[in-house]
Amino acid sequence: VTTFLTMAYIIVVNPITLAQAGVPAEGVMIATCLAAAIGSLMMGVFTNYPFALAPGMGLNAFFVFSVVLGMGIEWPTALAAVFVSGALFLVLTLTRAREAIVNAIPLPLKHAIGVGIGLFIALIGLKSAGLIVHHPGTGSLGLVEARYFEDPNLTALLPPGASLASVGLALLGLALTGLLVV
Repeated sequence: VTTFLTMAYIIVVNPITLAQAGVPAEGVMIATCLAAAIGSLMMGVFTNYPFALAPGMGLNAFFVFSVVLGMGIEWPTALAAVFVSGALFLVLTLTRAREAIVNAIPLPLKHAIGVGIGLFIALIGLKSAGLIVHHPGTGSLGLVEARYFEDPNLTALLPPGASLASVGLALLGLALTGLLVV
């Protein structure tokens, strides 16, 4: 039950994210459920590990915001590229070349890749919230002007901002959040 509740958000978030690229949301929801069910069953049957698998937020965000919307590639073409890369990944895995490639990557770089994906998702969230905006004149990203902070939706940032004000408050916030979740 805990694993399902931890992963269930992707059933809703994945279709919403991919719909921004024009992919039909209903089909994405069904595909997300099937991929999670089949992937998790295969993980249990073939590896005997109790791991649940489902589509992740990092690659779907890259697919939508960088490839389709950023580069202007149509989503069916981008999806075909994902299929080809998946087939190549399968070949690399079956020939054990993938393991050699992964072992050749230094541990700090492995950590940096994970952090980079997290920061990319955070950037997308901040842009969607309107806190980071694109400046057409310079082509760069910047923070919104102070007058935009009158938006009542931005009050959602107050609790995390207060929690991060000091280490003590952050630890207290984590403890209280843990109590509320349990």
